[in-house]
Amino acid sequence: VKVIMIEPGFFKTAITSVESLEKNILSLWEKVPEETKASYGESYLQEFLMELRRVQERCNSNLKLVTDCMEHALTSRYPRSRYSVGWDAKLIYIPLSYLPSALTDAI
Repeated sequence: VKVIMIEPGFFKTAITSVESLEKNILSLWEKVPEETKASYGESYLQEFLMELRRVQERCNSNLKLVTDCMEHALTSRYPRSRYSVGWDAKLIYIPLSYLPSALTDAI
């Protein structure tokens, strides 16, 4: 069995929908104990939601990049073992993959 990894960066999909993510985050925030909310503060939540919106703006909407990699992996006689899709995957995730795990986790 040959295993092939397709590692997409951020793409606009239902998973990255700001509306759905915000709804889930606010739902979880309501369940957090009051002492934890006080420790983080309301500003933490607002900053997190703003950053979430900024990330969404940078998401790539061209899903063809991902499906082309899938097609290549499935139909190529000699497929690569790893496909990184999107500029963020190539510029951020590939270099991170060469770092020690402890450093990657810290970043």
